[in-house]
Amino acid sequence: MSKDEKIIVSACLVGEKCRFDGRAKKISNLVDFVKGCQVLAICPELEGGLGVPRPKAFIDSGTGKDVLEGRAEVINEKGEVVTENFIAGARKTLKLALANDVKRVILKSKSPSCGFGLVYNHDKLVEGNGVTAELLFKHGIKVVVV
Repeated sequence: MSKDEKIIVSACLVGEKCRFDGRAKKISNLVDFVKGCQVLAICPELEGGLGVPRPKAFIDSGTGKDVLEGRAEVINEKGEVVTENFIAGARKTLKLALANDVKRVILKSKSPSCGFGLVYNHDKLVEGNGVTAELLFKHGIKVVVV
């Protein structure tokens, strides 16, 4: 990666305690991997107005693509619909990416926001992308998950 490259990274992966359970998922060698890049850390769920801690959420009967196309909802474990929060967070993340000419992002795997390739539908992993990952991918941004 070039030293001038700007890269978006899920905030939880760089040590911010922003996950639903109030913890981080810091990946120690990730810091070395992005060394020299300008890291833009963001948590789409926080950007969408959700707090920490918050009830665990999942995409109900679909994937991030289905959510963005209005065919599925994001629901938390209390049964509350949080779809608009997830979409708002995805849009803010895309806006940050476009404003900074970001070409790639490193996101948290399996998350209903950031997952790429596999996401939770209730307690089951299904093929598909999270809401934010799908929106970024749809706009030509390379998505890597850890």
